[in-house]
Amino acid sequence: MGRRAILGACLTAATILAVGVVALNPGNTLGQEATQAGPFVAPADVDTNALRGPRQPIFYRHDIHAGQYEMDCRYCHYTAEVSSEPGIPTISTCMGCHSIIGSGNPEVQKLRDASSEGRSIEWIRVHDLPDHTHFPHMIHVNAEVTCQECHGEVQEMVQVFQFAPLKMGWCLDCHIERGVTTDCTACHY
Repeated sequence: MGRRAILGACLTAATILAVGVVALNPGNTLGQEATQAGPFVAPADVDTNALRGPRQPIFYRHDIHAGQYEMDCRYCHYTAEVSSEPGIPTISTCMGCHSIIGSGNPEVQKLRDASSEGRSIEWIRVHDLPDHTHFPHMIHVNAEVTCQECHGEVQEMVQVFQFAPLKMGWCLDCHIERGVTTDCTACHY
């Protein structure tokens, strides 16, 4: 999906939300199977004390953005197909929608305040590999390894946490299963 199509989808969702209509995405951008029960609906009330994963400076709900509204992961993680790093969204990316929607939400207000003050958000890395390990996102994404295979069902996570052990044996098992290189220099150089 191209950046223009993703931006269009975000603006369309923002427009729909701004007038209070619930949107469904028949395009199924995360590759999930549609269910008879209808679209995923994120829980409104969440006990944040019981959540796994690091506390972020802004409580960003992947279950709402990627789950309920079915935003493609690559809208925010814009370099995953072309870089070793997946890319962390800039405030301007977030403000593309949140300059219009989210009034009354204290977490969106934190984002708006940072934007108006010219501050960046200091996100805490969730999936952190040792410095001696290289994980090229673009190779995995272009080999059609889904985000969920390494990161879990992010579209259903209220707060993202490290799903997989990310240990060498776990990675090697996947490489062996897929018949791809197990040469040490593929990940360590």
